[in-house]
Amino acid sequence: MPLGHWGTVMKRIVFAAALTVLAAAPAFGFGTVRGVGQNAEHERITRHALACPLIGATDDCFGEKTLVELAGKDRNFGAVGLPDRGELVPSNKAHCDSGDYLDIPGYPRTAADGQAALLACRGFMLEELDAAVSDAAKLVSNGALVKSQLAIPCLFVGQIKGRAKCNVIEDFGILLHTSQDFYSHSNWVDQPDPALPIGVDNPPGLGNLTRAPFLDLRHRDVAVPPGLITGCFENPPEKTHCNYGPDKLHRIKHAVVNKDEGTIDPIILTGTTQRGRIADNFARAVNAAIGDSKDKWATLKERLIATYGAHDGALMACAITHDDPMEACR
Repeated sequence: MPLGHWGTVMKRIVFAAALTVLAAAPAFGFGTVRGVGQNAEHERITRHALACPLIGATDDCFGEKTLVELAGKDRNFGAVGLPDRGELVPSNKAHCDSGDYLDIPGYPRTAADGQAALLACRGFMLEELDAAVSDAAKLVSNGALVKSQLAIPCLFVGQIKGRAKCNVIEDFGILLHTSQDFYSHSNWVDQPDPALPIGVDNPPGLGNLTRAPFLDLRHRDVAVPPGLITGCFENPPEKTHCNYGPDKLHRIKHAVVNKDEGTIDPIILTGTTQRGRIADNFARAVNAAIGDSKDKWATLKERLIATYGAHDGALMACAITHDDPMEACR
């Protein structure tokens, strides 16, 4: 084995070990792990959105082996879990955090500040979508699939690129994570606690039932919906952050808004967080995230066809979703 290649392999092994350690760190969105209050919510949402039926796989669903790479299973956290470990953990834009604002005297953020954070989150999703489209280029050459670019399982190691299929799954998984977190961390689907006054501990909710047009990535430029916010997150523990003023007032915090945890399978039940326990807020967030995840795959397919043409784009979509593309995608 050439020394250069051995060095690359060792770097990947070390990085993978680091990811294992980081898996025990707090996750700041729908859950990734099974335990510490989480129940692999990202995996379950992704599977509800994109798993194939028992009979009849299509380009609108992911084969089981490929879905493990995207959604994870057991101790494999999948591409959708990547923002909850490594360099993206503290990134507000990767989790749609800190888009907070409330129209009360002295609040330390303006509406424009909150909107800027929300637009940064959306912009991050667009970057990941663009990366997925770009990385898909190596899946096809001269109108035919490139076998060497299709093998799974994948080893996701940050910025180190591998086979084209794995690269696309990585980009798409990160995109899904962020879009799913939007529904947990924002007030898009929310109802506030009717027994409490509106304020930083009980912010207004927009009460929507379906996915947000704001996250439709078919359009580059969109306006932030009036009243849309996400909770502030800086660092753990949350009680010592997102505070301001000599009286230690606090902004609308992630802990107040999030609907990160709850039972999804076999049926969606009430959430376990402060906001998730109110009415059907958790179920609304999960259902909207499932619908949005489906739409994100539809958007990626459309982009592949628009960029590479009907034949190559459809071939790429087939290669991304099927476990054995060389056999299934002809």
